[in-house]
Amino acid sequence: MFKTLKNDLPASVVVFFVALPLCLGIALASGAPLFSGVIAGVIGGIVVGSLSGSKLGVSGPAAGLAAIVLTAIGTLGGYENFLVAVVLGGIIQLLFGVLKAGIIGYYFPSSVIKGMLTGIGIIIILKQIPNFFGYDEESAWDLEFFEIDGGNTFSELISMFSNIHPGAALVGIISLLLLILWDKVLTKKSKVFEIIQGPFVVVVLGIIFFTLTQNHDVLSIGGKHMVSVPIPDDLDSFIGQFSFPNFAVITNYEVWIVAFTIALVASLETLLSVEASDKLDPDKNVTPTNRELLAQGTGNILSGLIGGLPVTQVIVRSSANIQSGGKSKMSTIIHGFLLLISVILIPTLLNKIPLSVLAAILLIVGYKLAKPSLFKKMYNLGWKQSVPFFATVVGIVFTDLLVGIGLGLAVGIVVILLKSYQNSHFLHIEDNSNGKHKIKMALAEEVTFFNKGAILKELDSLPRDTYLEFDVTKTRYLDYDIIEILEDFAFKAKERNIDIKLVSKRGVVENPPSFIEFFQLRPKSNISLS
Repeated sequence: MFKTLKNDLPASVVVFFVALPLCLGIALASGAPLFSGVIAGVIGGIVVGSLSGSKLGVSGPAAGLAAIVLTAIGTLGGYENFLVAVVLGGIIQLLFGVLKAGIIGYYFPSSVIKGMLTGIGIIIILKQIPNFFGYDEESAWDLEFFEIDGGNTFSELISMFSNIHPGAALVGIISLLLLILWDKVLTKKSKVFEIIQGPFVVVVLGIIFFTLTQNHDVLSIGGKHMVSVPIPDDLDSFIGQFSFPNFAVITNYEVWIVAFTIALVASLETLLSVEASDKLDPDKNVTPTNRELLAQGTGNILSGLIGGLPVTQVIVRSSANIQSGGKSKMSTIIHGFLLLISVILIPTLLNKIPLSVLAAILLIVGYKLAKPSLFKKMYNLGWKQSVPFFATVVGIVFTDLLVGIGLGLAVGIVVILLKSYQNSHFLHIEDNSNGKHKIKMALAEEVTFFNKGAILKELDSLPRDTYLEFDVTKTRYLDYDIIEILEDFAFKAKERNIDIKLVSKRGVVENPPSFIEFFQLRPKSNISLS
């Protein structure tokens, strides 16, 4: 890991600046103590980062769990009671890992994963535009379309126009232009600009801007426009920010329901993020998913024990890590230490960072996830790839992450069924002479009950006085449902003067009296013809 420290250290700084406002914002949106988000970020970076097999994935509090956390804290009667559910959720995740449930992540189509990345990129852009112009609301860290405060993504954009803050907008625009210049021009001019990352420079610029303009009538920035890290007065007040679970409620069935919900949603979000991060990884590393579930479970147990929010692997921080040149898990671990050190040693300095500067960094992250060229590429791949992709994007933008993924997956399954319907057989009309239609129907390699409709339609449409050559020589698997269709058709064929020639590896039979007997099948069974 230390061999790539020159890449990982700059990347960890970028991830730190992306993670810090997310940790605080998600805690705020969850109705939890602000410090709980920082705890989750530290645990996600140091503990999960150390145990995980992912080289570039970054874990921390997830925006997708904010609504669940907010509801659960109220339902369970307090944050300490909720922490019990977090600990139990981590134990359930460990069980998922032991049972090797990580394989679920491999069953999501590539088009859906790409749609997830693009949808999240669009959401980041839409949510951060108000922050960028100085209209800072809790909803900036809520990645769902319908927000906790009652509004939605577009209503926040409309509200922004009458709440633009000149100072925040100015430093945000300067930061964005500098980031683009840094990425497109300066990094190609000198190695120095690769070592010193653009996001670090704009954060320093933001602190300087705040300091120079804090007494200005128009440009001064303060209050909700700034990062807001809790500042302890002494060691006792710092330790007092930690909360501990109230295990007296462990027998409450509602605690177990919340625990299972956290385990299920956090595991699914982690597996989706793992799949997406591996696709973004330029070195094409493959993350062991069961080990990831074990790492996440351990992280959630520890986070719950000391007052942190639930932890998942998260694509926003992971993509920032990859785009910043991270090469190993050291960037994830170092970012966790940076979070810990910063809230202990320099909370006052952190509170001088304008949120519009961090919004500029996130806008770049969002754009790289949702590049216009990707839309064109997916469209050119054809409808089988583009339809699930666009369905996932629309679902994520207008609902939330899991609903969008579910919609994309459902559309992908429909596409598979349609192609299965179309590709069950090949039909060829060989000769129409002498008043006898000669038709050859060759079945596909695998034919299941999904293909019943297409085959039944073709057989029923055959004209009278047809000579049908039915070829199953290439068919390795034939579902019993299809055999029943052929059995019924053989009976009807006699009435329509249709002769059947059955060609298979078992031999050639003219007008077989029984397809079931020919394939030596028992009722309710299938046959392998290999």
